[in-house]
Amino acid sequence: MILNGSGTLYVAIIGAGPAGYYTAEAFAAKHDNVHVDIIDRLPTPYGLIRAGVAPDHQSIKNVALRYAATNEKDNVHFIGNLELDRDVSIEELQQLYDVVILATGAPKDRALGLEGEQLQGVYGSGAFVGWYNSHPDYRDLNPNLKTPTAVIIGNGNVAIDVARILAKTAQEMAETDLAPYAASEIHTSILKDIYIIGRRGPVEAAFTPKELGELNKLENCIPLFDPALLEAFEENTDLTVVQKKNFAILRDIAANKPEKDKIRLHLSFFQRPLAIEGNQSLTNILLEKTKLMPNGVEGTGHTAELKCGLLVSCIGYKASPIEGIPYDTRSGVYVSSDGHISDNLYCVGWARRGPTGTIGTNRPDGVGIADKILSEITPSGKAGRQGLDALIQTRALHTVSFANWKKIETAEQEATEGNAPRRKFTNIDKMIKIAES
Repeated sequence: MILNGSGTLYVAIIGAGPAGYYTAEAFAAKHDNVHVDIIDRLPTPYGLIRAGVAPDHQSIKNVALRYAATNEKDNVHFIGNLELDRDVSIEELQQLYDVVILATGAPKDRALGLEGEQLQGVYGSGAFVGWYNSHPDYRDLNPNLKTPTAVIIGNGNVAIDVARILAKTAQEMAETDLAPYAASEIHTSILKDIYIIGRRGPVEAAFTPKELGELNKLENCIPLFDPALLEAFEENTDLTVVQKKNFAILRDIAANKPEKDKIRLHLSFFQRPLAIEGNQSLTNILLEKTKLMPNGVEGTGHTAELKCGLLVSCIGYKASPIEGIPYDTRSGVYVSSDGHISDNLYCVGWARRGPTGTIGTNRPDGVGIADKILSEITPSGKAGRQGLDALIQTRALHTVSFANWKKIETAEQEATEGNAPRRKFTNIDKMIKIAES
């Protein structure tokens, strides 16, 4: 560590999600002479915790308490409602701060790359999850739930989250922060069948046992699974602990039978989408049966059509390109050398490594990038927060401090009904008005 008492190192972190907060926490824990400003384009902190974690997983959202504690430190500050390019540029931040760190996450959906993907009724999971999680960008998504059949593409936890939220009853969701407008649509939907479709088999699925096991505990939904596919587990002698747990859960699910008046949730493997069909709106999807080969998955030529009115693609995310910053279009991340992009510009979390791991995976990532920066960068006498405040004042920008965010949080808690923990606001102007009251 080359930082000494001769000056303050000013750090700007772009993105107030897990990666941003774990990085700020690491800096604050390692040195008193580091001042960290966490900047986010929304008036609200916590990123994926607020708008990505399933609303019925409130215990996971409690990690926000740790981030709030980081914000209580004298050398860490939140600046909300400040957006890159709209309000301030990367170049301006680099001139004001010794270090700028991109912790923007991976907010954009990966495309399926299929004909018909633009049809009404087809959504990426980032948008769809944002819709039911009250993200301001997606509050007006208005997905079609007046359909008996929904298809979810992907074999990871996000696919299970989407299926579970669509299948749960109003009573099951009563103590969650599901967006009220989404609850109204979901709980009056006519869904009878939900398909989770994956190109590979159950052994290769990326579900975790906790998420998979929740499917067999739903009040009004029966998960279904072809017992013949259990042979793939029984013949495999190299199963991981997670795969063995998934096998036990799938064995229980395979014993299920459809029940009258309950939603059927089909875990469908060895299928890949070939085309999405319809006129202006989705009517069906063309699927091809697949088989595992040494080098991956291969189509068999056997195809079938599945009628559906809703399709949610859960195949991954990518970071948003920023003009002037090298970007890997294939991986959907910023190009860096162990997180170092150029000069005093770094990246961390999903923006660096892609959407992998759990929320906690971002902690060692944040510690690592903090250590790297502290060994490479020295204070250079830049203006830091004082310079940014002057720029904000000159441009008459309405930013939100952490204290003002707490006003928004209190108002959301007071606006709730029943046992729900909060009623998240989606109108940014309303949030700013509350923050400035």
